[in-house]
Amino acid sequence: MATITGVIIVKNEEITLAACLDTLSWVDEVVVVDAGSTDNTVNIAKKYTSNVYQESDWQGYGIQRQRAQNYVSSDWILMIDADEHITKELRQSIQDVVQNNDNSKVYALPRLSWVFGRFIKHGGWYPDYVVRLYPKDKANYGNEKVHEKLHFGEEMTVIKLKGDLLHYTYRNLEHYLVKSAGYAAAWAEQRLEKGKRSSLFQGFWHGLACFLRMYIFRLGFLDGKQGLLLAILSAHSTFVKYADLWVKLNDRHQ
Repeated sequence: MATITGVIIVKNEEITLAACLDTLSWVDEVVVVDAGSTDNTVNIAKKYTSNVYQESDWQGYGIQRQRAQNYVSSDWILMIDADEHITKELRQSIQDVVQNNDNSKVYALPRLSWVFGRFIKHGGWYPDYVVRLYPKDKANYGNEKVHEKLHFGEEMTVIKLKGDLLHYTYRNLEHYLVKSAGYAAAWAEQRLEKGKRSSLFQGFWHGLACFLRMYIFRLGFLDGKQGLLLAILSAHSTFVKYADLWVKLNDRHQ
């Protein structure tokens, strides 16, 4: 029988981690890689698994996920985050994949996000397919600081699974803004390293396009007030990414 490991990278996730790990009770092993938590995250993880490791020199999401993968001894990897839960239907789909053990495929999970009091099903947020189930020896993560990607051969087929991956993404507005600012800074730094440029005007138009795409063209208005708030916040976050890159470019030239 093929085996599967649930893999989680964490930092200061004491609020969400236990609930996530409860939905992984059926996997063969769990690997948790901590990036230097200052709360109770590590102690919570150790209640569920002895495979808890420290990788505190953060170099980006891609590198951290690959570090976590290197600790895995099973055939298959299920890579999830501490604020995500595996539903019963998705669990069955994953178990069927592992039982068939066809390592010519990787699998995309439909992610359903709970934001500001409701599940978001429009605005381009659902189904938000993320490739998270894959044979260990056939795929790996790159060195992206943010928006990391799983890399695999062109001969590999991507299959969409049934059953939702529930994503409890933002606890409140402050959490959204802090998290968004972190992503923006990492995105800007990554673009800066590649020699990319930006302007505030460019950020404004990308932000506006983001709002129109989410709220109008992808029917975000059907998610009520939360849909409107998300479209506004996403537009703001998009602008901030380009603004941060512009600021970094100006600082470099001074």
